[in-house]
Amino acid sequence: MTHEFKKIIAAYKEQHTMGVTCVLASVVGLEGSSYRRPGVRMLLAANGKIVGAVSGGCVEKEIAVQAVSVFKTGIPKVITYDGRYRLGCEGILQILIEPFAPTEEGLHKIEAVLRSRDYLEIHSYYLPEFKENSAFGSTVVLAEEQIPLGNTLIDPKDLDCFKQKLAPCFRLLIIGGEHDAVKLCEFATLTGWEVTVVVDPRDAKHISDFPGAIKLIETDAAALEVSIDKQTAVVLMTHSFSKDLSYLIKLKDCFPAYFGLLGPAKRRENLFAELWEQQPNISEDFMAQIKGPAGLDLGAETPEEICLSILSEILTVIRRKDAKPLLQKKDRIHL
Repeated sequence: MTHEFKKIIAAYKEQHTMGVTCVLASVVGLEGSSYRRPGVRMLLAANGKIVGAVSGGCVEKEIAVQAVSVFKTGIPKVITYDGRYRLGCEGILQILIEPFAPTEEGLHKIEAVLRSRDYLEIHSYYLPEFKENSAFGSTVVLAEEQIPLGNTLIDPKDLDCFKQKLAPCFRLLIIGGEHDAVKLCEFATLTGWEVTVVVDPRDAKHISDFPGAIKLIETDAAALEVSIDKQTAVVLMTHSFSKDLSYLIKLKDCFPAYFGLLGPAKRRENLFAELWEQQPNISEDFMAQIKGPAGLDLGAETPEEICLSILSEILTVIRRKDAKPLLQKKDRIHL
């Protein structure tokens, strides 16, 4: 959800520059099942622009209607949306609607945390009853400081509090710049992941060649300097045996959330054999983490289908799930 919050911040800054007031809607409570979990948010601007969504599209119309009073009075409110009778989702949502007007200083601090890839915590104070209350609202908690997202300080006394910890945006590091890397970049960007692409300087690539990428690194393996944390997936797809080998050697001490290697199993075994030959002390844990061939068996053939296969496997790994049809799932989809 962090990438959605970043989009809300960016949209607010654009609207604020034009003098347009904004309202934030946040799902803070849920009974039963729903399309999205509590913590999802959307921004509504007075000029009609909407960024984000809290459902598949059914709840947003009601939020827009209920937000009119918040635009008019500046007083936050909580609404209850019963999807059992309208959507068939068997869920009751509590949605906090509040003015969104963080200070410029507050925005700078929030954006600094997002850039540093640190965790961000949001506290939303409310009561589940349908009512207006000037004490309702949300704050971003940074160390000992609380930054109100609305235009007033919040008194949390006697209020319920929904707490949400936002992890850094998930990042995908694509090593390789061929056609399939472009497609993988596009598809990963649609999920909200931050994509960095690494290419050989001799390939003469530009960041515009990779729609959605936030960074292009032009370097060979030996000179590669990149931070890889547990919120990062790596996909090695240079289509060059020697280059893949060089990058494996360079990254031999890295343990990302996911490490995928493009190409058939025979090629992987040949790469591993050469890797053992050149790096006899390489960690077995490093070797064991590599998913090669990368992707789930979806019957993928085209570059686009292969991208879906790879992204699907990444999701199963980082969410600790076994891929199976939801039809076979006996529990709720969201636990």
